[in-house]
Amino acid sequence: MNVWQLQWTRATGLQSFEHEADPPADLAFLFGSRAALQDTDVIATIRHRLPSAILLGCSTAGEILGTRIYDDTVSVTAVRFESTRIAAGAVCIATPAESYSAGAKLAQSFPMKDLVHLFVLSDGLNVNGSELVKGLSDNLPEQVTLSGGLSGDGEAFGETTIIFGEAQSGRTVAAVGFYGDRLEVGCASLGGWDSFGPERLVTKSEGNVLYELDGVSALDLYKRYLGDHAKQLPGSGLLFPLSIRDPQNDTSVVRTILAVDDAAQSLTFAGDIPVGWYGRSMKANFDRLIDGAIGAARNSLVKVSEHQPDFAILISCVGRRMVLRQRTEEELEGVRDVVGPASVLAGFYSYGEISPFTPDAKCALHNQTMTITSFREI
Repeated sequence: MNVWQLQWTRATGLQSFEHEADPPADLAFLFGSRAALQDTDVIATIRHRLPSAILLGCSTAGEILGTRIYDDTVSVTAVRFESTRIAAGAVCIATPAESYSAGAKLAQSFPMKDLVHLFVLSDGLNVNGSELVKGLSDNLPEQVTLSGGLSGDGEAFGETTIIFGEAQSGRTVAAVGFYGDRLEVGCASLGGWDSFGPERLVTKSEGNVLYELDGVSALDLYKRYLGDHAKQLPGSGLLFPLSIRDPQNDTSVVRTILAVDDAAQSLTFAGDIPVGWYGRSMKANFDRLIDGAIGAARNSLVKVSEHQPDFAILISCVGRRMVLRQRTEEELEGVRDVVGPASVLAGFYSYGEISPFTPDAKCALHNQTMTITSFREI
């Protein structure tokens, strides 16, 4: 596998870190600001540089290139496989209610023979991420792994965009499938947040919209906990995510606020908040957040023979970046220490992460985690 990177900035245009003339590429991941990706001249420049590559990407809340984080750029990671085959597809998603069917339709569009892994990028605001993951998972063979993320729009939460080929569009879910027996893929996800306050029963919700906890307004409770931060909702909600626990099997996932509705007294999250589950507020622990990124990197190597991967895609939540601030690159440096100096690192800060917690676990939508997908061709 040959992997190399380019970067577009308004000041320099598109520059390569390795090649003056790029070799043929099979696939290119594009992660960038919404404004840059919606500029047709930028996409045309990248297409001219990589004429044979499938282009797949999304808008972000920060671009990861190596162990650095950038804003208002486009990072391009080009891949040439030796023996792995790939296929790509995309579907539209008009409303969050279509999330399950969109996931099912997208999964069904891929030939299943020899499929190893599906990497998916989705609209970050007009989607129920947990239902999307269910739709995908229910229509993939058990041995096929799944990972990816929800696109971002910085801290604005206004609009996100997906790149598929030369086209950019919102309300889209796109994916690339990897085929063959020469590719090892490992994916894992970890958080690092601390719970606080009482655990409360979810007494009224519809899908990913939460109305009541313990029979009282969830929005009022959130505003009470946030204090002065409540004026900056929904953005400030990223600093205080909600951990929800399934009483049937005692497993928990973290959910991030996407929107608030004062009239309906509701909070909209990136994934489902089922009635009968228990919710508890969370707050940051700086060292544990960085340790979580390192743990995710270690777990992602389990399925790549614990060797250095050829490249790894890092998808971390925008909430982590808002909390860590100047320490954010420490989580990237921690990942680098685990995967080794030769592995190419790319990725973005997201509105949601798609991955199993550990390589053998069931895939789920996460918020406030670092998710890592490691690739190695043998």
